[in-house]
Amino acid sequence: MKKLQLSRRTVLRGAGSIAIALPWLEAMGTGRVAHASDVARRFVTVYTPGGSLIDNGAGENRWRPTGSETEFTLSPILAPLEPIRDKLLVVDGLSMYSAVGEQHQAGMIAWLTGTRQGQSGSYAGGPSLDQVIASRIGAGTPQRSLQMAVRWGTGHSNGLLHPINAANYEDNATFAPIPPRLDPQAIFTSLFGALDPSNDEEITARIARKQSILDLVDRRYDRLAQRLGAGDRQKIEQHLTKIRELEESLGKIIVGSEVCREPDWLDTTGYDPGTGSVLDVSTDELIPAVGKFMMDMLVMALACDVTRVASFQWSDTEAKHTFPWLGLNQHHHYYQHDGGFRPAECEQIAIWYSEQHAYLLQELDAVDLGDHTLLDESVVFFGSELAQPPTHSKDNMPFLLAGGGGGLRGGRFLRNADLADRSHNNLLVSIANLFGDDRQVFGDPEYCSGPLAGLT
Repeated sequence: MKKLQLSRRTVLRGAGSIAIALPWLEAMGTGRVAHASDVARRFVTVYTPGGSLIDNGAGENRWRPTGSETEFTLSPILAPLEPIRDKLLVVDGLSMYSAVGEQHQAGMIAWLTGTRQGQSGSYAGGPSLDQVIASRIGAGTPQRSLQMAVRWGTGHSNGLLHPINAANYEDNATFAPIPPRLDPQAIFTSLFGALDPSNDEEITARIARKQSILDLVDRRYDRLAQRLGAGDRQKIEQHLTKIRELEESLGKIIVGSEVCREPDWLDTTGYDPGTGSVLDVSTDELIPAVGKFMMDMLVMALACDVTRVASFQWSDTEAKHTFPWLGLNQHHHYYQHDGGFRPAECEQIAIWYSEQHAYLLQELDAVDLGDHTLLDESVVFFGSELAQPPTHSKDNMPFLLAGGGGGLRGGRFLRNADLADRSHNNLLVSIANLFGDDRQVFGDPEYCSGPLAGLT
């Protein structure tokens, strides 16, 4: 008799759309593999502001590792990632040629879109990579993609969406910017309010309350749209579409399992997600705790298949919040530019961000899917809007990839010395290819010559 072989994604389907995941079975195979699939299944982008210390002012590169592709030593800034280095790919030598426009804004726009900033300080000229991938792998999930940020909108954007803080752009004809979600409590409820480990009546009631609120908002938007011009009606319709997507997601019950569980809740009293550019030291003090809470929610959102694409922003390109937990009472932009270049403080901040990256990757790697981990089937892309703080240079960008999705090979330091291949648009193409998208150009064709070799 032929031995039964089950897919690791086998589920028991009940009435309607209810699906219950099975535990790991011998029939699903044995043995952990480093690379889980030929096509990546999860995509995460992580933004940190201000680049890194490609040159600390004394001719020392504090970000780039030393050594060969497979035999290398992580730099002081990247040293916190040592425990996860076998699933880390350090990508060096790429430049963000498509970052044409205002210094910070153009870099923020180009990072995931590979397009130049539009005229008069406008937004991107194309979709962001995360949204293109979400169009490919996000169907059927409660949330097609998830965008979150900690202490966002701190500069002259005054807490509002602006080219200086927008990283994500719709994959449609409008390329509309997508604001990140800021309130950790609202995020927790929307992500896990439909998690049903015990058919809890309170959860059902909570969903019903949210449903009624969304219905009211929908009706108010409809009435307002009738009084507006064509351009504003289009914007209102985009808002309505988002509301309807959220409304539809509320009715989808997520079945808990050993892998999918509600993350530990955190009381974030004292953290004001709407602070924006206002100096708020009490909110700043909670950034590490809130950031960890949000990363925990991101990991579980992926593990529960609430979403397959997530974007996380540590602040925005100005990052005008303080760092009391590091003993730094000035904002990040002060140490980069406003107070003159302060390499010691910038390095201290960059190391802290690397510690947060290590935490996120280790949590993804701790989700055991039987023959591999959640990280093994994912691609995580870390980036910034510039490379060198005092000059706003965008050469030799500090890019990191992690995971094993699509055959991505970690444990390597990939240097790109060939000037013909140095555009970061080529990296965007290669990441798209990991998800089964066979396109050869991403973003502005002027800055893209094809996929970057060496990721797999």
